[in-house]
Amino acid sequence: MATDQRLARFKLDRLASGAVPKVLELCSGCGGLSLGLQTAGLELAAHVESNGEANATYALNFAPDDAAQAKQWARSRDMVTQPMDELIADFGLSGKPHEVFDVLAAGLPCQAFARIGRSKLRSVTGDDDAFKNDPRASLYRRFLEIVDETRPLAIIVENVPDIMNFGGHNVPEEIADGLKARGYVTRYTLLNAAFYGVPQLRERLFLIAVDTSLNVTPLFPSPSHFMELPRGYESSRAVALKHVKKADSHFSPIPVPSADLPRSVSVESALADLPFISDHLRDTEVIRKRKVADRLTYREIDLQSTYAGLMRDWKGFSTGPDVSGNVVRLTTRDFPIFGRMPRGGDYPVALEIAAQLLAEKLQAEGTPPRPGTIRYEALKKATIPPYDGSKFPNKWWKLDPNAPSRTLTAHLGKDTYSHIHFDGRQKRMISVREAARLQSFPDGFEFAGAMSASFRQIGNAVPPLLGLAVGRALMKILEQAVADMLAGEQRVA
Repeated sequence: MATDQRLARFKLDRLASGAVPKVLELCSGCGGLSLGLQTAGLELAAHVESNGEANATYALNFAPDDAAQAKQWARSRDMVTQPMDELIADFGLSGKPHEVFDVLAAGLPCQAFARIGRSKLRSVTGDDDAFKNDPRASLYRRFLEIVDETRPLAIIVENVPDIMNFGGHNVPEEIADGLKARGYVTRYTLLNAAFYGVPQLRERLFLIAVDTSLNVTPLFPSPSHFMELPRGYESSRAVALKHVKKADSHFSPIPVPSADLPRSVSVESALADLPFISDHLRDTEVIRKRKVADRLTYREIDLQSTYAGLMRDWKGFSTGPDVSGNVVRLTTRDFPIFGRMPRGGDYPVALEIAAQLLAEKLQAEGTPPRPGTIRYEALKKATIPPYDGSKFPNKWWKLDPNAPSRTLTAHLGKDTYSHIHFDGRQKRMISVREAARLQSFPDGFEFAGAMSASFRQIGNAVPPLLGLAVGRALMKILEQAVADMLAGEQRVA
């Protein structure tokens, strides 16, 4: 029996004795995937994350009560330079790196892989190939080195779909080839969060690999919800899938939901019971002084949705009569526009409404000031947003209450106009808690840092419900491997 096979058997024996699979997560962010894996029955043994605010959130929600240990869970670490033996000691674990962990998970930074990230790098550096030289794009190579050091039974990688078309290069296929050489069988595919109970259209690549000695094949979760994807998804998928080989590929067909499944969770059913926020319409200072941790009472509604009930009663993260995260961005110029925008309206629509509002203000002046005068220009500046409608058509978007939300991104940390609340009476963008709900973070999950940091952490995260679906599929794989091992022993006996 080869050394790696003996090691895999050692870990399987441990699981067969009743031990819970231990997870090491790299680039964990604030813990969206972690929460999903934990809820699926895995143990969060250690994590590595470089962002201080995300680490603070992670520790706030997952760290043990011991103060000294909690500091380690909140400590920022560099994946490239972090020695595995020191990590094990820091988290109070025992054993050598190749003995401790059963599962290795990673949400490698997506910026260098996503098309929007490439454009950003190009604009900053002036180099068309800047994304190829971005250090973040080489993190997956370090990831393979950590695989060698830890020898997990199973591996999960999550990223944006464009990682399959990285400058004409299919990175997941290269990772799969590297894992094959290390004794793993690998599959990857695209999963849409809306098919797994998340009130958000969010498509992500997931790669799952298992040690070949387990004699099982990676599998992905079957959809639990159905919806017809909006126009444009097929073309976006085609771009991402352009470099997937037709033969000898590790790519698995994208799971397709049955029309018989429950409909995907809508924005309204996800948000309806959260606090009604209109303080900014009376006194903006109330909102300016409010902290992310401050709490407001839930709304009383006739019928609470199943999804809202799950968010309020998630095991280990349940809430009482109130909830935190009720902070929103404030731009008083735009409140009237938000109120008049139709649901599903975009920025060009907002500009048309702004022009109507300006005309009404001018008419109210008695003698309307002429263009170019100081008064006219002051009214225009106080009413019309300054962005070019032809260049930023998707900059604003008013949520459709009857469908899942558009994808939440890390850019929420700077701008939430992509997710304007559907209730025109509130005349605002979504709050931190509403963003968390759309990402399927339970209401008892708290965020460290100010509003912008909280939005950024939420936008960067794996939706916990999607992580839960993947975690359950992984648990089935491990349970099957243990069952096969025990059955083999019985046959030999």
